[in-house]
Amino acid sequence: MNRTSLTFRRAALAIPAGLAMALAAPAFAAPGGGHGMGCGPIPRLSVTGQGESRIAPDLAVIQLGVSTQADSAAAAMEQNAGQQTAVIEALNDSGIESDEIQTSGINLNPLVDYDEGRAPRVTGYQASNMVSVRVTELDRLGEVLDAIVAAGANEISGIHFQREDGLAAEDGARRDAVEDARHKAGIMAEAAGLELGPVLVIRDTPQNGGPQPMMMRAEAASAARTPVEPGQLSVTAQVQVDYALKGDGFDCGAHRGRGKLPEGHPPVPQDGAAQDDAAHDHAAPDDAAPADEGQPAN
Repeated sequence: MNRTSLTFRRAALAIPAGLAMALAAPAFAAPGGGHGMGCGPIPRLSVTGQGESRIAPDLAVIQLGVSTQADSAAAAMEQNAGQQTAVIEALNDSGIESDEIQTSGINLNPLVDYDEGRAPRVTGYQASNMVSVRVTELDRLGEVLDAIVAAGANEISGIHFQREDGLAAEDGARRDAVEDARHKAGIMAEAAGLELGPVLVIRDTPQNGGPQPMMMRAEAASAARTPVEPGQLSVTAQVQVDYALKGDGFDCGAHRGRGKLPEGHPPVPQDGAAQDDAAHDHAAPDDAAPADEGQPAN
């Protein structure tokens, strides 16, 4: 065989191999490159779950104080100071320690008369002194309220029940929220003919909740003890969970970014390296005896 004949045969073998590889590769490449057929962004389902735990409170925080009026600012403040001192003493006598009492606001404002047809004029002054009180003996809460009103308190702006060791209830609410999210996601995936895959993301989305303060104004002490019902606290949690979805059309094979090949299909070449190998495999050995340049090709 001469050299010209060998060259032609090499070309005849190499071209079909390269052409086959070039035609096969695009069938498993996603538009834009990188991902295999059906292997774009992971299909996901995002759901919100809510949970709730109910616990008994063991603490009450009360906003209370004294409001007084007088013709002058000094008189209003002096009268207010006397009444508030008596209220604090009543709290101490009821078993409330001084470190459980904190001043939350002191205000002094003029009382202005806005009669129509003449200029506004100051008719007196109003002073107020509010304190925040922590009460841990909830069964004595009504007794404490009666004592402070008898001592001169005439403002009770709110009672807020709390639980000092509420972390366990918060954890329980979060567990319930995650379970609620899984239940919702399972229902929706089943309805769509799909299956839930692994969790991709969990987000904790805190909510402002809890019992609303009980608003009341003290008028006068009564013979009967003021009834106070602590009830239960509602601790809520909310989470957002993203699940991967599994089903027909979502199987990306063993490796992400490569499509699943039909059974019996030869491996798809990577980066054009197989074309060179295929051409080399089908070529004649380099040490083949060259034909005389002068002989004609067969």
